[in-house]
Amino acid sequence: MTVRRKAAAFAVAGAVPFALTALAAAPASAHGSMTDPVSRVSACYAEGPESPRSAACKAAVASSGAQAFYDWNAVNIANAAGKSKEIIPDGKLCSAGNDKYKGLDLPRADWPSSPMSAGSHTFHYKGTAPHKGSFELYITKDSYDPTKPLKWSDLEAQPFVKVTDPKMENGDYVFDGDVPARSGRHLIYSIWQRSDSPEAFYTCSDVVFGKDSGAGATAPAASAPSDQEIADGAGKSSVEHHHGAAGGSAEPQAEASVAPAADASTGGNGPEAKGGATKPLADENLAETGGDSATPYIAMGGAAVLAVGAATMFASVRRRSVAGGRHSH
Repeated sequence: MTVRRKAAAFAVAGAVPFALTALAAAPASAHGSMTDPVSRVSACYAEGPESPRSAACKAAVASSGAQAFYDWNAVNIANAAGKSKEIIPDGKLCSAGNDKYKGLDLPRADWPSSPMSAGSHTFHYKGTAPHKGSFELYITKDSYDPTKPLKWSDLEAQPFVKVTDPKMENGDYVFDGDVPARSGRHLIYSIWQRSDSPEAFYTCSDVVFGKDSGAGATAPAASAPSDQEIADGAGKSSVEHHHGAAGGSAEPQAEASVAPAADASTGGNGPEAKGGATKPLADENLAETGGDSATPYIAMGGAAVLAVGAATMFASVRRRSVAGGRHSH
């Protein structure tokens, strides 16, 4: 085999694994969760889904199962479309009405918590798959009782933080906000509504202003999962990242999709909840992901071009060789 033939064959053979390597480099997990203040699902994942330490996380895992916490970054509704307050029923805010995450809705005063104070605060939201969109943060009213199911009327009517497309630093969305004055145990509720699809994500973060008015010393401090812990648990996550021509979509084994329903009572002047139970639907693709998810496919396209070019070169070399052989007779 001539040098040119060998080079062409090598290029063709090398193009395929190059393309597969590029595809394998695509993000394997999806979405994210609040890490400052630490969300319930993040705190329990950091403790370990198989053997959590805190009483609250043990109860949550007993209710939802460990898999929900390996899928800590996918508490979502596929088709929220800005109607979260209408479609998530009272008592199910932390799970976003998804039965898979029902353990997050347990009314307890001993959830792992983050210290908080009034005034300026820098918030961090771990984004395991970047999406364009807006974040809204709500805080509970002074009358909040953590031992009762969380209702929309327990939250202030308006978000105290609303930011669109915040900057990303070291894998976190980072943005500032002014926290209202509170005392004791409270909860910060976040809605991350994507602008490139109807999908939205939700978190509940337990916070304490000054002295804990809930469970006192029995409630541990919440810790966010480290990058190493996130990487270690990625293989057990059922959330996969599927890519398409114009981006990608994330597909948990059972994701939440919603349909409005009646009979949700709110009371007070909190955000209106028109109710509705949510039902997980399996095998329904989410909308396209914003960000750089098309990168591996660009690489695959380049590899394909390389393969075609190499094959053309190989054919050309062979034709010349055959022609040369005929002329030699």
